[in-house]
Amino acid sequence: MATDEEIITAMKQVEDPELGVNVVDLGLVYGVEQDDGKVQINMTLTSMGCPLTEQIMGDAQAVVGPLDGVESVDVNFVWDPPWTPEKMTEEGRFMMKVMGFG
Repeated sequence: MATDEEIITAMKQVEDPELGVNVVDLGLVYGVEQDDGKVQINMTLTSMGCPLTEQIMGDAQAVVGPLDGVESVDVNFVWDPPWTPEKMTEEGRFMMKVMGFG
């Protein structure tokens, strides 16, 4: 079975389409829960009205689904605690500056 760390690493392949930075370094992934092949990814978005929610969910399922022992992937979007730029990793902050957002 894939570890939580392997799942988080796979999630680095999922980019926020508007920002061009992966959801892990943006600080959008809050955690992973696993139960007998069922993976739940708890994450948020930079805004509640994000029009690309379905795309991000599909991308997450596409990168985590093939991992060893994963039978299903559920993306649980949560809004508490709300996302703030302080949740970004140092790499995420750097990428945002390179993209001209900082």
